[in-house]
Amino acid sequence: MSQTQDQSNAQQRGISYARDLEGHLAWLETFSGTALGVLAVASGIYTYLGVSSLLDDNGAMSAFAAIAYSVAVSVGIFVFWSYMLRLFPAVRGARARAGLLGAMGLGSVAIIAMSSWLNAAALAGSAAVEQHLAETVQDYQGSLERAHEIAISAQGLERDVARVRQSFEDLSEQEATGGLSGMAGRGAVFRVLRQKSSELSGLEAQIATQTPLVEAAFVEGNQILSRMRALTVEPGPVEARSVEFSEQAVRLAGLITQLRQLSVASLVERAAQDLSASVVLPELDGGTVEQRGNQASTITSVLEVLAQRATTLERAAQGVLAMPPPTETTYTPISSADAVIKYARNFVPSWAGAIAIDLLPAVLVFILAITQTAIREGREGTAIEESLTLAELRAAVNAVRDMDMAMRADPVDRPQETSAAPKDTPAHVTPIKST
Repeated sequence: MSQTQDQSNAQQRGISYARDLEGHLAWLETFSGTALGVLAVASGIYTYLGVSSLLDDNGAMSAFAAIAYSVAVSVGIFVFWSYMLRLFPAVRGARARAGLLGAMGLGSVAIIAMSSWLNAAALAGSAAVEQHLAETVQDYQGSLERAHEIAISAQGLERDVARVRQSFEDLSEQEATGGLSGMAGRGAVFRVLRQKSSELSGLEAQIATQTPLVEAAFVEGNQILSRMRALTVEPGPVEARSVEFSEQAVRLAGLITQLRQLSVASLVERAAQDLSASVVLPELDGGTVEQRGNQASTITSVLEVLAQRATTLERAAQGVLAMPPPTETTYTPISSADAVIKYARNFVPSWAGAIAIDLLPAVLVFILAITQTAIREGREGTAIEESLTLAELRAAVNAVRDMDMAMRADPVDRPQETSAAPKDTPAHVTPIKST
């Protein structure tokens, strides 16, 4: 008896718990549809802004197309989540729930594909395009600095050329006093040394003329970079700024190419190769055979030194030529939607908000499913009549009474009695006398 009483009390508590939950759900259902509609409309508005940024034409047809797409997205989101809110909590079987869960996942992916990325483009599209401009500025700056570094390194070869030239001039001065061949004056050896020093002097002057051109190109490139940086942060529509940014990028690319062409490393390399290969040997002008022999041997030594100096200068030029060239940088205009996808890692909050506004009803679906499961568990094992509320009981009594009155008011529909029912003899009632 005690066990039965405990079971009855537990069932009563379960019924009371289920009734409380049903009351809460009834109150929540009064505005759930409106809230879902507001979320769908908000997503549609941001989808419209995202679609508008993708369309090149700003005419009436483009506006109508964007509105049609955003309305379709809003309706699709509202209908999809309405289905889920009604059906998923109501099903009980594991297979049915798994199927609806798969359908909800597929629908969520579709919503992200048709709406969420456009919402993100509307929320962070301009910032993403500005991020693209800033990344491009950094690429151009790296290319400009690299081209300038190579050009300056090539200009540094001027010192190597000057050193070799000075060595030949010093040797020629020694030969003028007879320190090399033993013949003072400007003989054959002197002319060979002067010939090569003159060639190197011309190369040195040619390198020197490039220095102001290199510096001017670098200064102008930095000015263009400053303007490009300003365009990335200036107020106003980013589309208009992108047009001027593209023009500045073209100018800067031309300057980088100019800096690469101003490098004299290849010129020095060819000059070094020609330094020992092209030697015009003068006629020996010694008065005696011994003097001419001394001149010949001195010229041979000079040619050996010349070959060594040429090799050193050629290696220095090849070292500059071996430097990695600047990266080829080209500015490519990008739409706000593409920029949001390309730089998604930099705009995680915007992506989270764009996805949440579309997939927030999924949380409501799971809440309803959990609540409906709790209601069914609370009513489990109870008979229908035990779960009737007072209002439901009154409604049932009124329904029975209405049916009985309808039956009495329509005797034609009732079957005829085959025999008269015996009437009970009324009991004798003894009146109560007053005393």
